[in-house]
Amino acid sequence: MLSEQIKQDLIAGQKAKDEKVVSCLRMLKAAITNKEIEKRLKIVESNPNLSEEDLSNQSRLNDEEIVEVISLEVKKRRDSILSFEKGGRMDLVERETAELNILKKYMPAELTEEEIRTLVRDIIGRVGASSIKDIGIVMKEVVPQTKGKSDGNLVGQIVREELSK
Repeated sequence: MLSEQIKQDLIAGQKAKDEKVVSCLRMLKAAITNKEIEKRLKIVESNPNLSEEDLSNQSRLNDEEIVEVISLEVKKRRDSILSFEKGGRMDLVERETAELNILKKYMPAELTEEEIRTLVRDIIGRVGASSIKDIGIVMKEVVPQTKGKSDGNLVGQIVREELSK
């Protein structure tokens, strides 16, 4: 399970005294815990009579949910890198890039630009999109298939390019 892998890597990072890995994985574990708390609250609202054991079991995140949390953290890093580059803060760019590389280890393999382009073309043909006005329809179909496997900004850019042809 992905949570066990993160835990083991955190322990290994602590033993190796790798501050970047330890810091990044602690942040990731905190984000996962926050998401589990959020999930737990929703479960309690819908079923207040659950036992503590059942509640604990149901509120644990599965691998797919953990990948969603990691995806959000990856997006934050990418956005931060762009902002820090614009501000000329190369020291912070390096830190965020290092964290991004650590987080990517836990993500599924990313789709290549050509794979995204092929998927977008297939969807455009299937839904009958013909102009840039149809971007919402296409994105609605593309996003679930690329979620966690590619950068949303890149997907949006490719959809715009393909609809503009």
